[in-house]
Amino acid sequence: MVKEKICLEYQFKNVSVSLLWSYLSTPSGLAKWFSDDVDVDGKMYTFTWQKAPQKAELIHIRQGHFVRFRWEEDSNTKYYFEFKLNTGELSGEVEIEVTDFCLSDEVEDTHELWNTQIEALKHTIGA
Repeated sequence: MVKEKICLEYQFKNVSVSLLWSYLSTPSGLAKWFSDDVDVDGKMYTFTWQKAPQKAELIHIRQGHFVRFRWEEDSNTKYYFEFKLNTGELSGEVEIEVTDFCLSDEVEDTHELWNTQIEALKHTIGA
């Protein structure tokens, strides 16, 4: 089945890039908002939610800018999920751009999932 690419943008005021980066790119940071637990073995990350593990491979990272993962079940596809940091030149606000892929009948649910996840991140860092 063909999946749709979705891009979502979330603004963060008065939050440093380095702080956000640590929550997007480290196992301990990701475990505070993205999943219940994160284990890493090389480039393979095991994200666990309610004792249910799901594996993703770290496929690309540019320090301080973006991190891209591919779920194990999508290993033979072009699909991925990515967190990218952007900083407004004038405002200085930091933005997280989330890119993900989902089936056309899951777009609304995927938006809601990411909205919930990013709200958890904002709560965690006090933004």
